[in-house]
Amino acid sequence: MSIASPCINLCRMSATTGLCEGCFRSLDEIARWSRSDDSDKQRILELIARRRVTLGGAAAPTATLKEGA
Repeated sequence: MSIASPCINLCRMSATTGLCEGCFRSLDEIARWSRSDDSDKQRILELIARRRVTLGGAAAPTATLKEGA
């Protein structure tokens, strides 16, 4: 099993930040998620958490184990 995708099915890229408004990932992070190992996925989740604080986003969803997009 693998770390679940942070996608919340609100897929809209912000012209201001260049990040998805739903999951706070960049296009590159979204594209490579399914090919990333758990270490890289954890790094991306840590970046997302910092972005949420910096950009005032909603609380991060609880991480669960499953294969995701």
